[in-house]
Amino acid sequence: MVEPTPDSIEFNLRPSLVTRKLGILHTESSTGWGGQEIRILTEIKGFRERGHRVTLICPPEAELTAAARNNGLDLVSLPIGRKSLKGLISMRGWLGQHVADYDVINTHSSTDSWLTALALTTLPRKKPVVRTRHVSTAVNRSASTRWLYQRATRHIVTTGEALRQQLHRDNDYRLEAMTSVPTGIDLARFRPLDRAACRKLLDLDTTINLIGIVATLRDWKGHAYLFEAMARLAPRHQNWQMLVIGDGPYEPTLRAKIAALELQTKVNFVGRQQNIPEWLNALDLFVLPSYGDEGVPQAIVQAMACALPVISTPIGSIAEAVINGSTGLLVPPRDGTALENALEHLIQHPELRAEYGAAGLKHARDKFSLAQMLDRMESVFSSVAGTE
Repeated sequence: MVEPTPDSIEFNLRPSLVTRKLGILHTESSTGWGGQEIRILTEIKGFRERGHRVTLICPPEAELTAAARNNGLDLVSLPIGRKSLKGLISMRGWLGQHVADYDVINTHSSTDSWLTALALTTLPRKKPVVRTRHVSTAVNRSASTRWLYQRATRHIVTTGEALRQQLHRDNDYRLEAMTSVPTGIDLARFRPLDRAACRKLLDLDTTINLIGIVATLRDWKGHAYLFEAMARLAPRHQNWQMLVIGDGPYEPTLRAKIAALELQTKVNFVGRQQNIPEWLNALDLFVLPSYGDEGVPQAIVQAMACALPVISTPIGSIAEAVINGSTGLLVPPRDGTALENALEHLIQHPELRAEYGAAGLKHARDKFSLAQMLDRMESVFSSVAGTE
């Protein structure tokens, strides 16, 4: 998900389900911007509105730092962007002064998890650590990594059940020490809107059909396979075009790919956009052919909440959102022919697109609301904090 750093995030939330208000400390070493950072920001904002006291530690150069500041969150900037002695000393020094003020620490990436765990081992006052695993990247089986996940960490949260089962199957981590909490989205914001009105607002042609992808421009998001499929489909479907929404390090390579395939008139790069609901509602079909590092991508759930049919791959926990043959179609990763066939099928059957879109809307509302995510995370934090 590549929505830009917002000036503010506003949403209506139901009251907290727990009576005890918590002190929650989040750490994040990532300096980039994507679904993981957006989830952290949204979760912090949601817990703050429920009355909990929440602080975020992240590097000063991180995009998340600017986003947290724009949203008026309690922010601490420390040099934790890399595993270093400087970062460890800074983390230990800050925790030594402030850790008693919190009930639970929630770490997110490898670097901040290691720095937090090592710092806490040297402090007399301990606090339980919850590690959120946002992606499906394999975790190595070294003794030190096992210590980090099973001893230094009190509980693991994964963003999908498939990720939880993967850690149990491949690393022998205890299922009872892990909870799946899918990322929730603001269903008041991501909802069906009038397509013609959205296209007029965005100055898009109302007479064509649009395929769209919303993702950071990284190789493993599968853009290249989507472009190759589009190149084969274009001669048969002159009225279909594609929007690439997002930016990222792979953009020059992808633009060169478009030129090589002579798709300049069929594929439009529109960059990082703020009004994602309007862009999604301008589409006829959403595609995300990822082949690595996924939980449940927020862009997929957002597309479903806008009543769009989805084509994706069974990577990470995507299959928990895209139910093959119900809310969309799943194809093998890195399989351009399968992707082309799925696109062809939905292009040829508008009634099926409508059926999948309606089913996806219901599934998003039933399983992926912001309130559900906050309820589940609140339960994890309360349970872990209660063991101290």
